[in-house]
Amino acid sequence: MKCLVTGATGHIGNVLVRKLVQKGYDVTAFVFKNENIDYLKDLNIKFKYGDVRDINSLEKAFKGIDTVFHLAGIIEIGNGKKKLIYDVNVEGTKNVVKACKKVGVKKLIYTSSVHAIREHEGVIAETKDFDAKYVKGMYAKTKAEATKYVLESKDDNFEVIVVHPSGVIGPYEYIPSNLGQLVIDCSNKKIGAYLNGGYNFVDVRDVADGIVLALEKGKSGECYILANRVVSVRELMKYIEDITHVKAPTFKIARWFAYATGFLSEIYYKIVKQKPLFTSYAVYTLGTNSNFSIEKAKKELGYSPRDIKDTLVDTIQWFKDMGKIVPVKH
Repeated sequence: MKCLVTGATGHIGNVLVRKLVQKGYDVTAFVFKNENIDYLKDLNIKFKYGDVRDINSLEKAFKGIDTVFHLAGIIEIGNGKKKLIYDVNVEGTKNVVKACKKVGVKKLIYTSSVHAIREHEGVIAETKDFDAKYVKGMYAKTKAEATKYVLESKDDNFEVIVVHPSGVIGPYEYIPSNLGQLVIDCSNKKIGAYLNGGYNFVDVRDVADGIVLALEKGKSGECYILANRVVSVRELMKYIEDITHVKAPTFKIARWFAYATGFLSEIYYKIVKQKPLFTSYAVYTLGTNSNFSIEKAKKELGYSPRDIKDTLVDTIQWFKDMGKIVPVKH
């Protein structure tokens, strides 16, 4: 089977490419013309260049492809880049669907997000009802709109499957995300306080496994949540302390204060050119219900995520090997 992965250089994307290669699939990575592909060059894959905002480049790349994995998107927990986020996450996804249908791609597996799912009390399971007005934040709204469009594009000649990862963490993160930066800063003793709250975190390798399982066992028109379990910020930092022997912060910041000052922190981090760890949206998210059910993915796909502490062991070792975490001085 010939597969193409958009967003192949991203965190999930590059791990998925490796997994597909390991399983013997014929893989093509769809990347920007000047994008750094050094960490994919040693893999036995092809490269096609273009932009999801350019439908012509998609049509050229998709010719002869059986399955497209659409992961390209912009994850943003701040307040900027709204037009770019919409153009890539929504219009780009529409272009992917249109290009698939025009050149005869048989199957699309779209990586959405749990943020696209409307929050409610209790256990949150899969849904087919996506509406941007019921979710908060530009990223979530674009994912909800794009997911709705993808599901509605299914027909007898075009299979679509949607996966919803939760908060992704793990090794093979060449450009640290906000969560990756939190692990780095905590391991380097650069964080002096923590926020009450938590989120559902999942290993990037488990997400990649889940996406491949969706290809092999998933049903067209269905959605699958690829999550793990809710981990509090305090619990996450204590795990990092156990692994690195760097004392976790004990001072707790009130969420209302962090939320109120989140916009100012975004401005500060832009000035110093660093990733903001706790924006207003991030603080909001840490207080939401992230008790996502993975029962459907387990039952229909055979999905089985690993212990999150094992994920942190491997993540910390990865960042150490990259030189981003310095050895502890006793």
